Amino acid sequence: MSDYLLEEHGLSPGKIYRLLSGSICPRPIAWVSTRDAAGNTNLAPFSFFNVVSVNPPVLGFSPLLDGDANPKDTIRNLGEVGECVVHISGEGLVEEMNATSAGLEHGDDEFAHAGLEKVAMAGVSVPRVASAPVAFGCRLREIIRFGDQPLAGNLVLAEVVSIHVDDALWDGRHVDAEALRPIGRMAGNDYARCSDLFEVERPASGSAMSRQQRGG
Repeated sequence: MSDYLLEEHGLSPGKIYRLLSGSICPRPIAWVSTRDAAGNTNLAPFSFFNVVSVNPPVLGFSPLLDGDANPKDTIRNLGEVGECVVHISGEGLVEEMNATSAGLEHGDDEFAHAGLEKVAMAGVSVPRVASAPVAFGCRLREIIRFGDQPLAGNLVLAEVVSIHVDDALWDGRHVDAEALRPIGRMAGNDYARCSDLFEVERPASGSAMSRQQRGG
C-alpha cells in the first residue's frame, strides 16, 4: 500500500492523469457539438463528464488543455457562442464518436470527418448528430478554469434547455438501457459496456427525490 502527499512526492501530471483515469471508471462520455461565431462546427467526446444539477438541469464536462497548454476547440467555441449539444451515443455510434477525437486542424468539421449528418437542435443554434439517440441542447452557464498549465481542466457548466430522445428508448419514466447500450470510458483505448448489471435496493431515505417526485 502506498500513500502520497502530492506537495511532497511531486508526482508528474502524466502519472496523476493515468491514476485518475485508470481508477475513476467507467466514466460516461459527453459527445459535444459547438460552433464558432463564423458558423464552423466542432464535435468531440469528453469523459470527464456527469450530471451536476436536476432543477435546473445542468451538465458538467471538463476539456483539458493539451500537452502544450492549448485549449480544445470546444472551449474556444463556447467563448464565442455560449451554446452546445451534449449527446449520449451508446455503443451503436462508438466508432463515429472515436473518429471525432482525431486532432483535426482548427475549423475542420468533425461531422464531415466521421460521416455524420447534422440536424437542427431545438432551443440552440448548434446542430446535433442526427443519429444520436439522446441529445441535450444546452446554454453555457459558466466555465471554471483551473489554470493555464498543460492538462489543466476547464469545467463547463451547461444548462439543458431542450432534449431530443428516441421514443424507443424512453417511455416517459424509464430509459431502456438495453436499447441505448450505454458505454463508459476506461483507461487507454478501453471502453466498458453496461450490460452486466446487479441490483442493490436503496434505503428509503437514500434518494435525493421524494417518493412523490419519483412518481412512486
